[in-house]
Amino acid sequence: MGIQRYVKLNHLQHVLPEGLPVDSNWLQKHGYSRQLIAKYLRHGWLPSPVRGVYRRDSAMIDQQRWEPVVISMQTLLEVPVTVGGRTALELHGLSHYLSMTAPSEVHVYDPELPPSWVNKLPLKQRLVFHSTHLFKTSDGSINRSKEYQQANFTDHKWGASEWSMLISTPERAILELLDELPTHESFHQADVLMEGLTNLRPKYLNTVLADCRSIKTKRLFLWFAHRHNHAWLKTLDIEKIDIGKGKRMIVSGGKLDPKYLITVPEEFANDRQRTI
Repeated sequence: MGIQRYVKLNHLQHVLPEGLPVDSNWLQKHGYSRQLIAKYLRHGWLPSPVRGVYRRDSAMIDQQRWEPVVISMQTLLEVPVTVGGRTALELHGLSHYLSMTAPSEVHVYDPELPPSWVNKLPLKQRLVFHSTHLFKTSDGSINRSKEYQQANFTDHKWGASEWSMLISTPERAILELLDELPTHESFHQADVLMEGLTNLRPKYLNTVLADCRSIKTKRLFLWFAHRHNHAWLKTLDIEKIDIGKGKRMIVSGGKLDPKYLITVPEEFANDRQRTI
């Protein structure tokens, strides 16, 4: 029995990388009974940061980092999450256009409900989960081609580790961020950020804009792009972007933009920086 125990423990070191949290269901699917899990816990071989969640200790990984949680969901638990919005833009090196303070939230997109234990973990930053309703193909109803994948997602290597995580491309992430206006993101921050997005790729922009369900988000994107007169705007296939009809109130008491028929804060509407 002793040999079998150490064989099982040795096997666990191969299937469960250090620092990545998993739940008891995952361990049981890999052949570890509740009794064996409890034994490993008692001996300190498999610490539990919260009830029902386990991870192998690692001197190299800060247990309060959010990245191991996302990496575990993507690679071990097979939860279809991606890092997007503001957080993806920060990971792409665009954080100098955003707030200089350390972010308190990490924005994650998931077509399903996340595991209930995720936000019980003692992390330095809170994981904020969003549904993937913004894009048509997020529900899997349309075949995801290689071009679609390249336009929407990219692998991001985490620090000096061997791990990488799937995050939104800048072209997709900016639409995810603009979808949060004006309730959870501000016009000012979006404006400063959009001003710096001089290197967006028109080919990928055409793909994500065509796939975007939100009329509001697409109009906001084009409004900001015109405001800063980005060179890539001239190469977009505007005729194929459905921006709907009629007026859209984005901010209460704002001023109606005559081109995109959205209400924007008056100080932005009167800003002469904008070029139509």
